Amino acid sequence: MSKAAGGRKRKTSGKKPESPTEEPERGEEGGPDEAVAFIAETVAELVKLAERHRLEVLSHLLGMAQLEAEERLRTRSKRKLS
Repeated sequence: MSKAAGGRKRKTSGKKPESPTEEPERGEEGGPDEAVAFIAETVAELVKLAERHRLEVLSHLLGMAQLEAEERLRTRSKRKLS
């Protein structure tokens, strides 16, 4: 598989985030419930982006990830209620 040109690289600095919009350090991101909620929300935005640019396969795969995350949210909330 060839490497895509123009890809973005993630910057890594040793410092803590200065604003709430920056990514938190490991251990500060909450538990599994928060992670699944964040993933579901983020993937939903990515699905819209892929659809807008007519990236059908990518849109489909991201949609599957979104469904999986939403299902995990539903099953976790059902377990907490019982």
